Amino acid sequence: MNKLRPLPTTGARTGILEALAFFRDPNFAKSRFDRLGNVFETSMLGQSMVFIQGEKAISDLLSQSEAIEGWWPASVQQLLGSHSLANRNGPSHKARRRVVAQLFSSSALQRYSPRIISLIDELADELKTAQAPLPLAEKMRRFAFSVIATTVLGLEGNDRDKLFSDFEIWTKALFSIPIALPGSPFAKALKARKRLLKRLQEILSNPINSKGGLDLLAGSLDEAGIPLTDQDLGEQLLLLLFAGYETTASALSCLMRELLLKPQIETWLREEIDILDWPPTPDQATMVYSPINAPRLDALVKEVMRFNPPVGGFFRRTKKTIILDDIVVPNNRVVQVALIASNRHGIVDLDIFRPQRHLENECSLNLMPFGGGERVCLGKSLAELEIRLMVVGLFRKLKLEVIPDQDFSLRQIPSPSPRDGLLVKVKD
Repeated sequence: MNKLRPLPTTGARTGILEALAFFRDPNFAKSRFDRLGNVFETSMLGQSMVFIQGEKAISDLLSQSEAIEGWWPASVQQLLGSHSLANRNGPSHKARRRVVAQLFSSSALQRYSPRIISLIDELADELKTAQAPLPLAEKMRRFAFSVIATTVLGLEGNDRDKLFSDFEIWTKALFSIPIALPGSPFAKALKARKRLLKRLQEILSNPINSKGGLDLLAGSLDEAGIPLTDQDLGEQLLLLLFAGYETTASALSCLMRELLLKPQIETWLREEIDILDWPPTPDQATMVYSPINAPRLDALVKEVMRFNPPVGGFFRRTKKTIILDDIVVPNNRVVQVALIASNRHGIVDLDIFRPQRHLENECSLNLMPFGGGERVCLGKSLAELEIRLMVVGLFRKLKLEVIPDQDFSLRQIPSPSPRDGLLVKVKD
């Protein structure tokens, strides 16, 4: 049996400098892991935080579900709301999770797929007819939001655009300092949140006939004893918009960035895409681009998720003392699973983007781009479907090229995305 060790620490007290470094330095976690090991403690604005990386530490954490609970920073807690699924634990979390999961079942995804394909066709036409370069990252964000707003809420056109405008304001402040100074991003986000919840309550009170997936909730709501008009359902939908949007938009933007900046990978992928059927029928959509039928596409998606996961980490709080990778972590500590650092830890070439690694027998990377354990992101299945449909549909229809002399580096908050928007045009 390995000897237990005390928790290494950075020695930070107030955590002000640590918080500044966390938001500014993409290598924040890695530099401290290199110095202190796979488990270490620091302070963030007075909050004790334990960062972990590596399969052993993460497996230890997720195997002790009775000793941990969900946790989010104060900015996320306030903007999501006290009723939100993300801020609940125990039976109330599990009951609502079962209800909301109905929106992402296999049958629901089949139902959504024709509209997703239609949105991809619309984007391809827009790119073809554009008179000037377009920011592809922004288009991916609008696409991802359109999918969740259309398939779940049944919104179209101007109604959807109004919601998107407020949602962008709200999203940008999720991971920020939660001080509502007049004119600050957090103050603007709180106002946008009120407008969003008002509109969501209107949709719940008067669902759009024959559109969206809200009818899928009705039976499960009754079974769980949660009325459709319950105040917290609006906050669940707000969370779903984020879960089905931000991660997907980030993954798509990063994927397009890699393909367009690495022509050899695009050529490698097109050899497979060119022989795949498009568009798929609804009953085919959830399986036609599976790992079995499209192994190169699957490898590319996995590598994007590994190299630039849409969620840089996820949080848990300890309810009692636990052991992580032979390190003693006390009660009431917030633990952050550092996915970016962990995904590049342990093998020499993990700092290189190489999707082919996932087709090699010796590759056994354990990826968790949508979180892990019983709180894995509910929008995961929809995100994976959207990403695969978008890649095949867009690249079957046209060839893109990037505009030179733009900043291709990634901003990390709230999720990775090219700083200058990934300006593109269609090749002649």
